[in-house]
Formats: sequence, structure tokens, C-alpha cells
Amino acid sequence: MNSKVGGREEDVSSGLSRKASSPHLLLTSRTEGEILQSINLKSFTINEIRTATRNFRPDSMVGEGGFGSVFKGWIDEHTLAPTKPGTGFVIAVKRLNQESSQGHIEWLTEINYLGQLRHPNLVKLVGYCLEDDYRILVYEFVTKGSLDNHLFRRASYFQPLSWKIRMKIALDSAKGLAFLHSDEVEVIYRDFKTSNILIDSDYNAKLSDFGMAKDGPEGGKSHVSTRVMGTPGYAAPEYLA
Repeated sequence: MNSKVGGREEDVSSGLSRKASSPHLLLTSRTEGEILQSINLKSFTINEIRTATRNFRPDSMVGEGGFGSVFKGWIDEHTLAPTKPGTGFVIAVKRLNQESSQGHIEWLTEINYLGQLRHPNLVKLVGYCLEDDYRILVYEFVTKGSLDNHLFRRASYFQPLSWKIRMKIALDSAKGLAFLHSDEVEVIYRDFKTSNILIDSDYNAKLSDFGMAKDGPEGGKSHVSTRVMGTPGYAAPEYLA
């Protein structure tokens, strides 16, 4: 699947709405009504999120970046209600920075894609929270973190990966990408890199971070027009040319 650079701002509305027979929605303003009706996700309240993460306690934080912070939490596997720490289903709660509106379109894109796509090699999005100024995503907790950490960090926690495991991770990642590029899905991922490949306890790889995803070509077309996006060094050379 090819992606061609165009000279205009891209339309970030999700064509998944068309595939799911839902209204065509532009992801521009800040209302929950923009989230596709066809998604199968839980809408958490901020109180539920606070309970699940012990009120965003510092010792619950497992990651931090320009987008915001990630906290570890627990919910009931069946009801998805918050549970006591150490019990139930472990979740990763990504809380976007409240000070800035940057990332809201990516936040919506993530919900509208991962809310409909299911594959063993894609991270599972459990739900979201949009309340007051909070914009939160709730994922399954992937225990071994990103491939980037295992390849490039020198901390004692990250043990060197054997070549057998590296090949497994590469194959799993390719399976996830092939699923996105299949005729049934037709999604251009646009941010395929080691920090977006998560590894579970059995070294199964899962693609994450769909904020830059875009619908692939439709109606027999061979390409779509898009701005250059992604991370330098990881984007395909023909895409940047």
C-alpha cells in the first residue's frame, strides 16, 4: 500500500466510519459526539479512572512523555469497574496533558481506529475518558514495555533479547502491519518504529499508538495524498522522496 505526499492539509476524518456504516465525522472539535457510534469501548468517568490508578499516585506512573503520563491501574475483567491494586485486569492509563489542546485529533483518531480493529498483534484499547479537561485512553497493560527499551536501554531490567525472540517480535510486528494493510481493513499506520512495538510476558509483539493512522486507498485507487508524518529514520524513503 503506497502513501503519496500531497500539497494540501490532509482530511483526518476516519473512513472507518464509512466502513462501519456510521456518519462521516470530522475530528476537529472537542466533544464526545465525534467518537464513532460503532466502537465497542467503555466510556470511563474520571472518578473511575482515579480509583483504578489510586488517584494518579506517583508510584503508579509507568511512563511519561511530551503527550502526558501513563499510569498503571486495575479494573474488573468483566464489569470493567475499578478494583483494588493487584486484583483484576491490569490496565495502562494514558493521560494527555491538560495544559494544551495538542494531541486531541490524535486522541480521537486512536479511539476511532483501535475501537474497531481487533488483532492479536495490535494493542487492545479498553476505553477512554472525556470529562472536563481530561482526555484519557485506557489500554491493556503490556508487561515488558516497548521494543525500543529492550534494544537500546542499558538498565538491568532490560535483558538482551535472543535472536529467536527478535525474529518472533519481527514476525509478530509484520503480522500486525499486514492486517492493517489487508483489503478488509486498509489502514496506513504511518508510525512503525520500535517505541510503538510493545511486548507482553510471552514476547508477543503488539503495535500501539494509532494517532497518525489514516485510511488507505479506496475505490481501486493505488495511493492516497497525505502530509509527511511519522518519525525520521523510520519512515520509508520513497514516502519522504
